[in-house]
Amino acid sequence: MLTVRFFSLIREALDCEQLEVAHHSELRTVDDLKRSLANTGGEQWREALYQPNVVHALNQRVVNTDHVLQNGDEVAFFPPMTGG
Repeated sequence: MLTVRFFSLIREALDCEQLEVAHHSELRTVDDLKRSLANTGGEQWREALYQPNVVHALNQRVVNTDHVLQNGDEVAFFPPMTGG
């Protein structure tokens, strides 16, 4: 099982803070998971997850979308960080 968490504007756009996703062979990478969520959730999910510069974290470490998933992982999606 994978725990998927959404933060800030992404959480608001999806009206979802967290969900559990069964880990299986088709969900090999963070990108596979992202694509599956967008395909299942529809246009609203696609827009939220594929906005420019979305930050992807795996087990609380920022990773690229080609990072390989393992059963029990926590994946988080954040909007781009800004500073001032």
